[in-house]
Formats: sequence, structure tokens, C-alpha cells
Amino acid sequence: MTEDQATPRGGGEAGRPGAARGPELTPSPPHPCTPSPLLFLRRLILLQALLVWQGGFLFYTSFVVPVGTEVLGSAAAQGIITTRVTDALNVLGVVWLAVAAWDLNYTADPGRRRTAARWWCWAVALLCQGLLFYLHQLMDAFMDPGRTRVVVRPLFYPAHRAYLWASTVQWLACLVFAGLTVSAWRAEDRVA
Repeated sequence: MTEDQATPRGGGEAGRPGAARGPELTPSPPHPCTPSPLLFLRRLILLQALLVWQGGFLFYTSFVVPVGTEVLGSAAAQGIITTRVTDALNVLGVVWLAVAAWDLNYTADPGRRRTAARWWCWAVALLCQGLLFYLHQLMDAFMDPGRTRVVVRPLFYPAHRAYLWASTVQWLACLVFAGLTVSAWRAEDRVA
């Protein structure tokens, strides 16, 4: 404990017999805006889940796919890797949706409109996630059993295009959700 976190109590001169050796330090009450450990943990888990999921998605689509396509020589070869990576990204999406629902349920945001907007963003992300699972299974059905090549090309590419659009809409909903969440947390901390 540092001195600025404690308040002196008592007093006296340390040299006098029977006098206190120095001021006793007692903890100051917590600052009213200091979050509880559970509040801090909930927020940290939400942020980490979002960073791993959407950060992974953004990094993969922005850097790994173009580099993989160049190194492997074709988008089809890169697609073999992508079909397995998106398995993990979709599971991470479900984890984030659960953590986000936990945060939405327990954040004491005084702004009703902001809370409603956060729920709407969450619902869009949820609907997109369901669509992504469906489209992923559909695209897998258009590939060989080992998921190494597309065998039904005319149906695969429209499904792939829809998958890309659903991912983009979900990413945008998550961006808006993140901004609203930071605003909601600030408002919650001011009220506390």
C-alpha cells in the first residue's frame, strides 16, 4: 500500500515514551469508480474473446489469405486451409456471443437506447453466425470428403459469396457493438 492510498491515523512523536512510533496507515475506501473484480473479469473476458475472434478474422482475411494464395499458387489451394480455419473462427464466434450476452445482461448502462442498440448488434451477429454455420456446411457438401477440392463449382461460389457477405455484416455489427460497449461501460462507471 502506498501512502497516497492510506490515511494517517493517530500521531505523536516517535521519540516520546508511550507515543505511537508513527502514524498508523489504514486503507482508504475504494474509489467509487473502481470496478469490482467480477466486473473487471467480465469486461476482460469479453474484450479478449472479441479480440481473438474478430482480430483473428481480420488478420486472416487481410494478410494470411493473400499471402497464402501467392505462396500456394492459387485461391483454391488457399481455400483448403481456409475451410479448416473457419471451423475454429465459427466456434470462437459462439464463445463470444455467449460472453457478450453475459455482459449485456449484467452491464448497468443507464442509456436504454444504447443498451437496445447493443442487443440489436448482438442479434445481427447471432443471425450471421447461424448463417455462417449453415453456409459452411453447404460449402463442405460441395467439396470432396477430405475437403481438399471443390467438386460442385456452380453452387459453391454463390454460397461462398454469401459467406463473405455474412462475415462482413457480422464484422461491422461487432465493430458497432464494441464502440457502444465502451460507451456503456463508461456510463456504468460514472453511475457506480
